[in-house]
Amino acid sequence: MHIPAAQTRRIDEGDDAVDLGQSPGDIIVLSAADTELAGFAQAAHRLDGVATLRLASLMALSHPYSVDLYAEKTLAGAKLILIRLLGGKGYWDYGLERVVALARGQGIALAVVPGDDKWDASLAAHSTVAPDDAERLWRYCVEGDADNLANALCFAAYLIGKTDAPPPPRPLPKAGLWWPDIGRPALDDLKGAWVDPARPTAAIVFYRSLVQGAATAPVASLIEALGEAGVNALPVFVSSLKDPSSAAILSGLFETQPPDVVLNATAFALSKAGAVHQPTVLDAPGRPVLQVVFSSASEEGWAESDRGLGIRDLAMHVVLPELDGRILSRAISFKEAGDQDPLTQSRPVRFVPKSDRVRFVAELARNWTRLGRVAASERKVALVLANYPNKDGRIANGVGLDTPASAAGILRAMADAGYALESIPENSSALMDVLLTGQTNAIGTAAKGSSGPESASGARNETVSLTLQDYAELFSRLPRAVRAGVSERWGAPEDDPFVRDGAFHLAIHRFGNAVVGIQPARGYNIDPKETYHAPDLVPPHNYFAFYMWLRDAFGIHAVIHVGKHGNLEWLPGKALALSEDCYPEAVLGPVPNIYPFIVNDPGEGRRPSAAPPP
Repeated sequence: MHIPAAQTRRIDEGDDAVDLGQSPGDIIVLSAADTELAGFAQAAHRLDGVATLRLASLMALSHPYSVDLYAEKTLAGAKLILIRLLGGKGYWDYGLERVVALARGQGIALAVVPGDDKWDASLAAHSTVAPDDAERLWRYCVEGDADNLANALCFAAYLIGKTDAPPPPRPLPKAGLWWPDIGRPALDDLKGAWVDPARPTAAIVFYRSLVQGAATAPVASLIEALGEAGVNALPVFVSSLKDPSSAAILSGLFETQPPDVVLNATAFALSKAGAVHQPTVLDAPGRPVLQVVFSSASEEGWAESDRGLGIRDLAMHVVLPELDGRILSRAISFKEAGDQDPLTQSRPVRFVPKSDRVRFVAELARNWTRLGRVAASERKVALVLANYPNKDGRIANGVGLDTPASAAGILRAMADAGYALESIPENSSALMDVLLTGQTNAIGTAAKGSSGPESASGARNETVSLTLQDYAELFSRLPRAVRAGVSERWGAPEDDPFVRDGAFHLAIHRFGNAVVGIQPARGYNIDPKETYHAPDLVPPHNYFAFYMWLRDAFGIHAVIHVGKHGNLEWLPGKALALSEDCYPEAVLGPVPNIYPFIVNDPGEGRRPSAAPPP
């Protein structure tokens, strides 16, 4: 009978027998926790040749024949076996019985300990090592981090007479600061690593289990990217946001070093559906909380997915966190099986950061801090009004929302708050008069003095423009796939019908440091009703020119999309966890985006490729 070589699999895919293909080792560690096995793999070099090590996932040993084969080929030659079993004896009933019989029959040291932080004497009774020794091995694993995992291996080697006893387990706090290559840092250690303490600060909140399993590569990558973006990182690990001691430590750190933005990589929510919302510990600084996803999927699976996130990540990192009012950002790391590790003859699974996604989140965080730090009188904001279908009579439409009145009210509120605005419309009618006397999405709505046809309201007043030269330079910065898609569908930018006299003429009106624009159509010479929601229609050049002017020429600090509903969120790309080739990201970039929406129809405004939660 041919048994296939082992592949990375889930516990629910364990119906097939597999051969792990490992030769015997002095010490063998079996665990269902990928992060723990990866941590042991990183610590293997600390054995310094005094003992050989093999690592295996219990998820790969769910089939009885896999257990028998592994026991015969690998376990039988071991001197010590450590099993970390989550869920008690029943989780791996046949496997445990087989290993216990083998250890007792052949005199192999065996430590069977819980896979969580609750000691189970009945489970440990299956061990052949002394109870105190089994509990010490368990404590090394429970406390975790690189030093404790290395000392666990050294203690195992000590039990089989290979080396001296290592130091006892060093407790890892429920919550605390973390920094690469600094063991148990204090706040002063972090400040010493910052380029400039006066820079804005971004707190990174992540699970303690990543420190326990030495799986902090995504956090380290985010720290580096934030530094390159001009933001100081304040990384804080917690056992859970619901743990009182973790929440107290986090709250104390936020009081001592208030962050300008919070990047949260923990899952689930503190709030309950249907209950009156109460601020959480993450909200205490009064700053935006961005949800960062350490995905449980592989990068390949994410790249091939139109949805972007699997059901589990969707629930844990999108649906539930919205109850706390967190703003979804991006998935910045993925779970990957590494290359074969010759020291452990295993393929440790690790969280692997994706550099361009990490960089995007860092830039988004920087821009939120910039929005919060700049004085109101210096902030520049764009209000973008929907236009569906793309007719002048449908500008600023919104079922259940008086969009023109809302926009005019927002402008008045901004002026009252100290924004430097000029000549703002007094009411919705005045705003619509301004919009209809300038460029709109109707092809041929030429500016006053041009040779183009006039609209029913007469000659059009000039709005803003972006030269073809400036557009070409900005267009060249877009990802290659995006540039190719736009050029293939719409041709050269100078052929765009909204180009006149060497420039794009855009439906944008300036009122000092605020602008009001009419969102461009998805295309031209097409049926707007049929194509408005088309998931494969790439936007034309003038669509990009509109947002390029806002971002790069005018320099907005934030954009507010007003109305039901815009079309940015319907552009080609993933529904969640966007890539750089997704058109909503290519268009909007890392700009803080506010999307007010009528509360009784969230489905119309919640395709979140472009929009954060309302």
